[in-house]
Amino acid sequence: MNTATAIKNSDTIAIGGFDGVHVGHQRLFAHLGKQGCVVVINSGFANLTPKREREKFTHYPLYYFGLENIRHLDADGFIALLKEEFPRLKKIVVGYDFHFGKERAYSHDDLKERFDGEVIVVDEVKVNGESVHSRTIRHKLSHGDIKTANALLGYNYTIQGKVIKGQGLGAKELVATINLNVSDFMLPREGVYTTVTRLDDEEHFHPSISFIGHRASTDGTFAVETHILDGKIECTKHASISFINFVRENIKFDSIDDLKKQINRDINISKSELKMLQL
Repeated sequence: MNTATAIKNSDTIAIGGFDGVHVGHQRLFAHLGKQGCVVVINSGFANLTPKREREKFTHYPLYYFGLENIRHLDADGFIALLKEEFPRLKKIVVGYDFHFGKERAYSHDDLKERFDGEVIVVDEVKVNGESVHSRTIRHKLSHGDIKTANALLGYNYTIQGKVIKGQGLGAKELVATINLNVSDFMLPREGVYTTVTRLDDEEHFHPSISFIGHRASTDGTFAVETHILDGKIECTKHASISFINFVRENIKFDSIDDLKKQINRDINISKSELKMLQL
């Protein structure tokens, strides 16, 4: 069955923004059953799983509504649109904080009042006492709190980008890195991270250490770069970086020699951490 047919045959839908497709979102998906579909209200501001990246984190088909095309609807108009797009619709699943319509005036209570099928409202989800929201995950990433962000996501936060030419200094005087042009994805706080990296079209990840930020000790340019720890490997098209832990903040060093010594210390930290995690 192709995606279009699966969507038309769906009798249960989960509705939301679903940026990040975190553990809270997965709690909604658990109610979908065999004929389920994920309905994404796409605001254009998704940066944890931008565009169609969400599709990597669920086996259910995804249907996209542009927010600008539906934000003017009242509750009856929104439900009528859902029934038009999903003619077999019997069940709607939303989160406890779901709102829709002009100025977000309507909530799950309006769905329950007007929809002639079942409406399931999923309660707040917490991980280690922390309420799970995409905005919370963004806040954690912006402060380099990778471990908490990953716990809320339910997987290691991952960005991807196209391979670009770097400044050339790494391979000559420091360590060889793969430089990426990353767009659409939110970048964590500037600094050095323990990571794993997938190269081009390979299926597996390589242990790695990655840097995000301005090259304060050299030319000052901004970079997203990753160093593969298990050997020099060619990467020609694109790569994805998954973050394991924050190693240190971005620092300006007085000399290239001081920078090189710190990089070697960083590498040893990341190797030890990945070994403990058996990655």
